[in-house]
Amino acid sequence: MTRITACPLDCYDGCLIVHKQNKIKALSGGHTQGFLCPHMNHYKNYKTIAKPRYRGKEITIDEALFRLKEMLEIPKKDEILHYRGNGNFALMQEVTDHFFASFGAVLTDGSLCDGAGEAGIIEGRGSNKNISITEIAKSEVVIFWGRNPHATSSHLLPLIRGKTIIVIDPIKTRIADMADIFVQIKPHFDLEFAMLLVRFLYIQYDVDEEYLDKYASEYEDFYELTQSIRVKTTLDDMDVSLGQIGEILDAVVGKKVAIVCGVGIQKYRDGADVMRAIDAFGVMLSLFGKEGSGVAYLGSSKENIDTPFNTKAFRVSKVDTKFSNYKTVFIQGANPLSQMPNSSRVKKSILDVENIVYFGLYENETSEIADLIIPAKSFLYKNDIRTSYSHNGMMFMDMVAECEDGISEYDLAYYLCREFGIKIDSEEFYLNHFKSFGVKKEDGSWHVKGRDEVVYKDGFDTDTKEFVFLEEFEKHLSKTDGLYLITPKSMMSLNSQFQREEFVYLHPSLGFLENEEVIISSACGSISLNVGLDSDIRKDCVLIYSGTQGVNNLTTSCHSLDGKNAIFQENMVTITRVSG
Repeated sequence: MTRITACPLDCYDGCLIVHKQNKIKALSGGHTQGFLCPHMNHYKNYKTIAKPRYRGKEITIDEALFRLKEMLEIPKKDEILHYRGNGNFALMQEVTDHFFASFGAVLTDGSLCDGAGEAGIIEGRGSNKNISITEIAKSEVVIFWGRNPHATSSHLLPLIRGKTIIVIDPIKTRIADMADIFVQIKPHFDLEFAMLLVRFLYIQYDVDEEYLDKYASEYEDFYELTQSIRVKTTLDDMDVSLGQIGEILDAVVGKKVAIVCGVGIQKYRDGADVMRAIDAFGVMLSLFGKEGSGVAYLGSSKENIDTPFNTKAFRVSKVDTKFSNYKTVFIQGANPLSQMPNSSRVKKSILDVENIVYFGLYENETSEIADLIIPAKSFLYKNDIRTSYSHNGMMFMDMVAECEDGISEYDLAYYLCREFGIKIDSEEFYLNHFKSFGVKKEDGSWHVKGRDEVVYKDGFDTDTKEFVFLEEFEKHLSKTDGLYLITPKSMMSLNSQFQREEFVYLHPSLGFLENEEVIISSACGSISLNVGLDSDIRKDCVLIYSGTQGVNNLTTSCHSLDGKNAIFQENMVTITRVSG
């Protein structure tokens, strides 16, 4: 029997999938366009957890649920922490929040991914509405700013054929090889670069004053702020020339332009200001509210969708959670021992917890130290609905096959609610609730109601309907106390899932040998890895892919100034040879 479902992975694309005879393939129509990314193409090759375990011994699912109930039967409910990851974008994942919030447990907030950038976008626009990939397809010029679509959004690639491509990135990625203009900028200078683009755009070109007077009337004040940047010194610091700025402006002025941003550009203390400055460049080009134009980041996948679950609870930061404050920690779909910053601190804190519960699909560093492991069901074996942060589709994830292994999020929450006397509605009720926010289009696809393809047509969502520019910013200087640590997404892994990388990548000019073992050190810790040489990396950078075991020994658990975001990119490192 042929069934249609959707990919659950934390990805820009949100693809539709055909399941037939126990095999999956891409849907031929729509933005999925008949192909799947490497993760989903090989999805069934990755072994999932089949049986529950308690302190190393295999048990039944009924025994696992009873053990979980026992671990939750403690007098002080605020000594229970629910730490849920965001790697699965299906809407029913939040049903466990409903139980833990109603029970009086502590939940988390903050972000290991995109929180600073979102905070900056909201400060400037009043909301975080993303341009859809269908609008990027209509553009004439696409700027990939810190975004590598081959790794993170491969379904964009067919949509950008024949367009002018501009890439701004410290790494010469595959998309940079295809680009008409490539700027290999120094890390953490994106803010200054965006402001200099605005400055020279205002000086040398005719801006759309009618648009700006209506939607961004303080643009001249912002131009004055850009004049505080010392041009020659800053260009030298960021490794960019005036000629490159001129090339970019010549390519974009008067065109339909989509600025497609990655999350790495905002993983800094001032990450909100970085995105706000890039948005300001888009505003000065009059890109917002026009077909085929705008700034794409991560929109809210739950925009225009109300949750039916109770999620009101006391929350602690996901970035620097103090696990040792709790007796029972329930970890769902996350691997904090790998993905949280400052791994040595995390490990020391979490090992003091009396009861660690891991609820997920795959073995990892966190499942290794868990007292109780409860396997989750794969998306193929449960019912759900998903939306996306890069397009407006609503995709139904009907169960396509039976599987005895694991338990769904709903069934686990239902069990706990029943045992502890908490009201919970039927799974069908919740699925119908989410479906009520969708509308069926003429081509048979479903979209979220009220989401515009062209966003901000009638102005921004601020009180004045105008864009709010930065009024001040922190100037950056080139750092000389080490090398910049860059931790981008890998093509073969998704955070700590699937085929994880094992190397540190360095420019050959640094003098290290291929496969040589080195120690990478930061103010937070160190890690030993073998070297991969790559001339596409800047000489002042060290590249270790996100998900590489131990990489977050090197990263600080400090927050961004806005958005409670992890600042993974704000770490300098040194490299030393392993003696002997």
